Amino acid sequence: MDFPRASGILLHVTSLPSRFGVGDFGGEAFQFIDFLERAGQTYWQILPLGPTGYGDSPYQSFSAFAGNALLISPERIVEDGFLTKKEIANPPKFSAERVDFGGVIEWKNKILKQAFERFKRTDDERIARAFHEFCDRNNFWLEDYALYRAIKLSISQDSWQDWEAPLKLREPEALDETKRELDETIFAEKFYQFTFFKQWFALKKYANGKGVKVIGDVPIFVALDSADVWCNPPQFKLNADGKPSVVSGVPPDYFSKTGQRWGNPIYDWEQMRADGFRWWIERIRFALQQTDIIRVDHFRGFEACWEVPAADKTAENGRWISAPGAELLSALRDALGELPFMAEDLGEITPAVEQLRDSFGLAGMKILLFAFGGAADNPYLPHNHVKNAVVYTGNHDNDTIVGWFKSANRSERDFCLKYLNSNGKEIHWDFIRAAFASVADSAIVPLQDVLGLGNEGRMNLPSTDSGNWNWRCQGKDFSDKLAEKLKDMTKIYGRV
Repeated sequence: MDFPRASGILLHVTSLPSRFGVGDFGGEAFQFIDFLERAGQTYWQILPLGPTGYGDSPYQSFSAFAGNALLISPERIVEDGFLTKKEIANPPKFSAERVDFGGVIEWKNKILKQAFERFKRTDDERIARAFHEFCDRNNFWLEDYALYRAIKLSISQDSWQDWEAPLKLREPEALDETKRELDETIFAEKFYQFTFFKQWFALKKYANGKGVKVIGDVPIFVALDSADVWCNPPQFKLNADGKPSVVSGVPPDYFSKTGQRWGNPIYDWEQMRADGFRWWIERIRFALQQTDIIRVDHFRGFEACWEVPAADKTAENGRWISAPGAELLSALRDALGELPFMAEDLGEITPAVEQLRDSFGLAGMKILLFAFGGAADNPYLPHNHVKNAVVYTGNHDNDTIVGWFKSANRSERDFCLKYLNSNGKEIHWDFIRAAFASVADSAIVPLQDVLGLGNEGRMNLPSTDSGNWNWRCQGKDFSDKLAEKLKDMTKIYGRV
């Protein structure tokens, strides 16, 4: 799909300012959209919105369909009449710079339960009808997800892999009995999802009304401990006991001598082919309701994925297994129409992956942080970019521009400064200028780079289990002065 020449900002919802310890769908999110409009930006790119577990990674979610209740705005619940202003007037003294996920989860779960108790007793027929319509419309995922979360809550959040066999293997009698026992908790989980999507779609509607499109993110793999795997075992390579026989990863490379063992279950592509890729079509259809454009994470996995024996502790003994990417994308296009996809085509990319991407007209990615470690033929250097591409200064897994520049070796720094004709004093703006000047149709800049932050603003350090995903911006960051500077550059390079 061809995208217009435009630009945008990468900022996950959790990184927004708010007085409740984590970014949410409240007033500050609307103010950020106003900032994007003032700055002449077309896109707001976010990370996956699903509910997260241990490690708080949005790329390890309990569901490919459900929303993260942590993002629900208490202020918006007050507007619905299910909380009072007094009840949210004095939240704990959360940090404005970092998300304390444990503390925020504890407090938000408390007030969400209060809201649910009032919702149960509501006599507002309009909102009750909207709730039931939401449940009916989303029954294809919501019923199973609500049961899954209710069971996890009842047995101390244990993975479904550790449940008793009747529940783990979804025996009908065990499911029916559990639904009766956990009816109230299931009801509550549905209410939280109803509230999440009610607030998110209001925010997205506001963004679209301001001329801002939302770029979502679909990880190619799903978490083993997820409703998706528990409810669809034939779609994955699992043993009879529900344990995975193989898991995902990437092979050994310059960055890791043993590769990376991600641990996600691998799809049973033969089964998916046999039922016409039903699960994928449902997933992408729902994702396209939530966002306007989709960034497909680890796109190369549609051509082949690194399959690691589940018993192995490292990824060294994995092997490449072909995937039916062309058939899958054709099925998606036939069912959903033109695919507004941006393909994350980083890493070990082969001609076959490039052919798959190009045969469906998908935009690939160019990361400027990768541009200065080689020679003039480096594909990430702006003079080597192509039109159907998305150029980033960096992304959520990288250093910030300023952080990279401070730690780069001398040859990288010298080449960078010469190429950009820069003195290095505002290296982040030099990178933004290079991205906006690129021939690539789309240019996306993390807000941390717009703000010129060092690695204190880094979002994630791959292969680490803690301390990630917690950076937050401040309300003062959305200044008119910054918006004007960004808009001027956007105009100069024809991206308004």
